[in-house]
Amino acid sequence: MKFVITGGAGFIGGHLTEMLLKEGHSVVVIDNFSTGSMKNLKAVAKNPNLEIIKGDILNLPELAYILSKADICYHLAAAVGVELVVNDPVRTIVTNVHGTEAVLNAANKSKTRLIIASTSEVYGKSEKPRFTETDDLLIGPSTHSRWSYACSKLLDEFFGMAYFRDKKLPVTVVRLFNTVGPRQTGQYGMVVPRFVRSALENKPLRVFGDGNQSRCFCHVADTIRALRKLADTPESIGRVLNIGTTESISILDLAKTVIKQLKSKSEIVMIPYEEAYEAGFEDMRRRKPNTDAVRDLIGWTPEHDLKSIIADTAESIKKGF
Repeated sequence: MKFVITGGAGFIGGHLTEMLLKEGHSVVVIDNFSTGSMKNLKAVAKNPNLEIIKGDILNLPELAYILSKADICYHLAAAVGVELVVNDPVRTIVTNVHGTEAVLNAANKSKTRLIIASTSEVYGKSEKPRFTETDDLLIGPSTHSRWSYACSKLLDEFFGMAYFRDKKLPVTVVRLFNTVGPRQTGQYGMVVPRFVRSALENKPLRVFGDGNQSRCFCHVADTIRALRKLADTPESIGRVLNIGTTESISILDLAKTVIKQLKSKSEIVMIPYEEAYEAGFEDMRRRKPNTDAVRDLIGWTPEHDLKSIIADTAESIKKGF
């Protein structure tokens, strides 16, 4: 089969590319390398079944032709990371909304199967103990740029479902819950690689807010396994599906766990949100998925626990990622 991955030089895209090539498929990676890196494709860069196109999906005239030759497209290209979102909200909205619009328009010409990566951020400030795909969504005010990412990705979902209903485009939307693991950078605020790198260097671990906000961290190997299975599951078309682990931990406890597991001498420093980001910054107190739908559909459950995530991330950093 032939796959196209937008954002294929990114953290998740690189791992997915490796998986597909190992299976013997052909892969075309499209990436503008604004946050992606060739380091994520280093292991497969010379594979004859890989084609890398350096270009921006917002301005790529041949996009429709590329997708017409593909069996499946994974649309992973997006502006990601809380720091990037807060510091560059215009780029966030344009990249996410108009980028997805361009991919949908291109895929529609040939009715190419499309899997769109969304995010748990779309659940917003909901107080539910776990989030289900059919839940109502509670987004913060437009005066806080922090919510621009959630809104842009939610509009991507509406775009995708509109193309599915009105134009019969085979679209699946996946809401990813904190995918982490080897080769992920902490450059844009991702907490696990940031904590692990600091712990390895015996530097302070900076915990924002009161540290009681909780998250569920899913190993990238588990995430791409779900993405791969969904591509072979026609019943996923027209669906929105959560992908993530249900093992929850507070950010403060995460910091303590990283320090203990890596036998670090690091201390924990508490940083107010307004100092870390911007005045009036709001965060989600919890972000735990209900993954019954994806489990029932493809039999998927995560296989990696937090301990293995920390170990694999640490090993990756030690190797220079």
